Amino acid sequence: MARTVVIVAPWGERLGGAEEMLWQLLRNLNREKLEPAVVFLGPGPFEREVAELGIWTTVIPAGRLRRPAATSAAIRRLAAVLRARQPDLLLDWSAKCQLYGSAAASLAGMRERVVWWQHQIPAGHWVDRLATLTPARAIGCSSAAGETAQRALWPSRPTFVVNPGIEIDPGPKGPNGLRNELGIPRERLVAGIVGRLQPWKGQDRFLAALARMRKGGRDVHGLVVGGDAYGLSPEYAAGLERLTAELGLADRVTMTGQVPDSRPYLELMDVAVSASDNEPFGIVLLEAMAAGVPVVAVAEGGPTDIVEPGVTGMLAASREPRALAAAIEAVIADPGRRAEMGAEGRRRCKERYSAGAMAERIAERLLLLADG
Repeated sequence: MARTVVIVAPWGERLGGAEEMLWQLLRNLNREKLEPAVVFLGPGPFEREVAELGIWTTVIPAGRLRRPAATSAAIRRLAAVLRARQPDLLLDWSAKCQLYGSAAASLAGMRERVVWWQHQIPAGHWVDRLATLTPARAIGCSSAAGETAQRALWPSRPTFVVNPGIEIDPGPKGPNGLRNELGIPRERLVAGIVGRLQPWKGQDRFLAALARMRKGGRDVHGLVVGGDAYGLSPEYAAGLERLTAELGLADRVTMTGQVPDSRPYLELMDVAVSASDNEPFGIVLLEAMAAGVPVVAVAEGGPTDIVEPGVTGMLAASREPRALAAAIEAVIADPGRRAEMGAEGRRRCKERYSAGAMAERIAERLLLLADG
């Protein structure tokens, strides 16, 4: 008989990596071993998508933690769900969810069944500190860097790491016509960056790195994939176009805006770059590797789990443009080596970072905790 788990998710939409990890977990979970039910703390299309998988869902609007009356009401409603469903485990899919879930589990008499997931690299934020104070059998982490930072918080809780996984296409696709559509000259190497246009993602540093490379005589076209999704940083997004002109890159950079699927754009790239500040993991790096594209990332946070320098790409010594430019140059300088990096990255992605393998590893951990 399958064990049961109630998962508490804070979002109504799939905005980023943590949501995508949950989506892939739910799509690939072996329900003969572990049967999920999902409580969303806000309405939206994500809840409907999960329900279409045949998974029981409900929405308990929670609002902001700083509203005591609404928070208390949400906790009571969640406790009622737990009493009705009597799950073997409660999995809170973020630190915020843990604040609701642990309190609800205590009201329902099952505080010993709580597990929560740390997607970030905690740096002392009050939500992470408070979540760590609440009872939990264990804390799952998305990267080794996240686990190290989580262990530094008091009190110490048992932790484990399972890296996110992605759906991997059977094989790289042929030419998709996008290069001509975007007006990128056939002979020009393409370095790209994918993600929401926000300061911590570092698109400005990526552009500055390209400008340094151009001054050094390297003819590289920059491809910036993504937009100001959900209006999080409109001023930053608008400023990137001005910066492109100021750096003299108007004819060397293409900005796509928001796109429904980044994969066709990744397939155009000769190197995919992450310039993020302390990236918690970096699912886009996996997506690039799955497309056979070597990657460059900053040598901190989650990317250090993924990128093996000189084998699947390069790690920049810092997030500064000079270091990013040096790492990009190291990848693109030798076409043969670049092809080898891309092939090895795809092989490792299929072997280590598939969505199915991730779901199996998480299920194994949760079943052990349920049996413990």
